[in-house]
Amino acid sequence: MKTSVVPLTFLVCLSFSLPGYGDGVTHGTGQAADLSAQQARALELSQQAIGSQAGEYEFLDQNRQPVHFSEYLGKPLLVNFIFTSCHHTCPMMTANLVKVVDVARDAVGKDAFSVVTVGFDVEVDTPEMMRFFAIERGVNFDGWTFLSGDTENIERITGDLGFFYTPSASGFDHLAQTTVLDAQGKVYRQVYGQSFEPPAIVEPLKELVFGEQPDAGKLSDWMNGIKLFCTVYDPSSGKYYFDYSLFVSIGVGLICLFSIAFFVIKSWREHETNPSA
Repeated sequence: MKTSVVPLTFLVCLSFSLPGYGDGVTHGTGQAADLSAQQARALELSQQAIGSQAGEYEFLDQNRQPVHFSEYLGKPLLVNFIFTSCHHTCPMMTANLVKVVDVARDAVGKDAFSVVTVGFDVEVDTPEMMRFFAIERGVNFDGWTFLSGDTENIERITGDLGFFYTPSASGFDHLAQTTVLDAQGKVYRQVYGQSFEPPAIVEPLKELVFGEQPDAGKLSDWMNGIKLFCTVYDPSSGKYYFDYSLFVSIGVGLICLFSIAFFVIKSWREHETNPSA
């Protein structure tokens, strides 16, 4: 399994720019030092979760139907955590994820992956509140489920996926984190920030959806390999497109090889026919 190894020192620096830690709260020198240590610990726990196996958890979805986490496995899964009374980080993170998911579905296929959003404020994040939160952010529930859980299940899933949160004066201090799981439920990538560009999510999804080829003889697997390397992100349009330049380069290379081979064989034959030449 391919994972991203990011130096912890870089992540600690990154943590200062990550929203979700004490938004709108002024800290003294001592409090700032404690917050910095907390951020570093949160990022360390998050990175340590890469490669970990998600467990089995029980939730209620936004329609108050009981579900098991394993129901969402079998294909890559995006998981993010919010609390519905959040007024800044969580709404912005979810709205950004809506846009990223739309781009990802165009790039790898509408049904190639699923998304779940978990409410970690057990007392407040009821199925009704989760559904209202999702609708307010323009979420299409097709392939995207909002989950509510009890204390035990929330503590287990946040621990397994490396998501850190703690109560604060503004609600909760937490890492703005989106976790990419592979089809078997292992943590494949951690993506940070309330706002990020689509490639942060689409590239690991491409690796998971197109990268594994159990039978390289199948035409579909050859096509998946092509899609893995030949779809590129265009920031100006915000979409992925098929890049034909690789085929042009391959074609030019083959023409050069055939030309060289032709002249070598031609010269060799002329020499064999007329050795004294």
